Amino acid sequence: MDTRAKMLKLIRNRKSGFSLEQPFYLDPDFFKLDLELIWYRDWLFAGHDCELPKPGSYMTVQVADYAVIILRDKQGNIRAFHNSCRHRGSRVCAAEKGTSARLVCPYHQWTYDLDGKLLFARQMAEGFDKSSFGLKPVACESVAGYIFICLADHPADFAPFRAMMEPYFAPHRMTEAKVAYESTIIEKGNWKLVWENNRECYHCAGNHPELCITFPEKPVVTGVDQVGDDAEMQDHWKKCEAAGLPSAFRIDEAGQFRVTRTPLLPGMSSYTISGQPAVKRGLSDVVITPEIGSLLLYHYPTIWNHVLGDHAVTFRVFPISATETAVTTKWLVHKDAVEGVDYDLQELIHVWTETNDQDRRIVEENARGIHSPAYEPGPYSAVHEDGVIQFVDWYAGFIEPRLAGGATTSLKSVA
Repeated sequence: MDTRAKMLKLIRNRKSGFSLEQPFYLDPDFFKLDLELIWYRDWLFAGHDCELPKPGSYMTVQVADYAVIILRDKQGNIRAFHNSCRHRGSRVCAAEKGTSARLVCPYHQWTYDLDGKLLFARQMAEGFDKSSFGLKPVACESVAGYIFICLADHPADFAPFRAMMEPYFAPHRMTEAKVAYESTIIEKGNWKLVWENNRECYHCAGNHPELCITFPEKPVVTGVDQVGDDAEMQDHWKKCEAAGLPSAFRIDEAGQFRVTRTPLLPGMSSYTISGQPAVKRGLSDVVITPEIGSLLLYHYPTIWNHVLGDHAVTFRVFPISATETAVTTKWLVHKDAVEGVDYDLQELIHVWTETNDQDRRIVEENARGIHSPAYEPGPYSAVHEDGVIQFVDWYAGFIEPRLAGGATTSLKSVA
């Protein structure tokens, strides 16, 4: 039986409410199918508009085998290209970030304009047509300060996600923020284990003492369908929406992306040890109250985040191998906030720096245990792990028609 047929059989025979079979977390061939059928075909969060402040600003990302350049062109538009020279394939940009009027391949100095056109190719034969060898474009969309790319030749429609997300995030003016700090950690576990750990707080009390100072352990705060049944959540939405901040839970029909605003613990307004704002200047001059809780965005397979009154924290997941995942965290503050004056950097990043390292250890121990020949799928808690069940259901439902051929989306709300 080939790998595709084996994966399809296991998906169709899987036990609902249970973790996946071992190959989904360990097998390199299953991982290649994840890449082919999800990562190389869907919209992926790459970074933020504010990381490209002026024409010529660029950043690079690596999505498994694909190297990508994302830049701001001369007209101020954000574009993306494959980071592979059209001469002999060398990476054109090796740095993670930078600014350049033109893109020059370091190998033989082939030079590209910011629109991807090949401007100069040294000592090529007479008749060489530069117009045929521009950088290959990558689909790129920017919404409310978030940049998404898609490696597919025919990307899925981005409009449903834009329509859902933009009203929630626009008041926070993330396009005008700046990245105060970022870190990338490598977790020695499959990307699905990283997501499964994120989608529940069943583990929080025993593992996240810093986070639990401000973050409620209630299952609904992780953005699950039942959130609309919670009276505290309904009350929080009403208060925030009265202040002009869309807050009610929304999710697309396929379960790939969702957004909602959730309260922190009583008296808390930010993810700090004190529970008080880490930044004196609010993230947005429009959002004037710190008591807004956290605006959550989940978009499988690459992003979850928390947008607070004083700052935002975004998390990006990129797969490296069947058993390695890169998690990049960025802390964003108002563009004019000054470190040492408006915020103390260690106070700003402490809670999530500790929480990320704790989650890394959790994922790695989970992965080690799954390596055991004794491993078999176990039951999720229907009380605390509904978010994990939803993620695994999304994964299985999303990849199954692609294994066999087909796929789809639309939106629903909980008000």
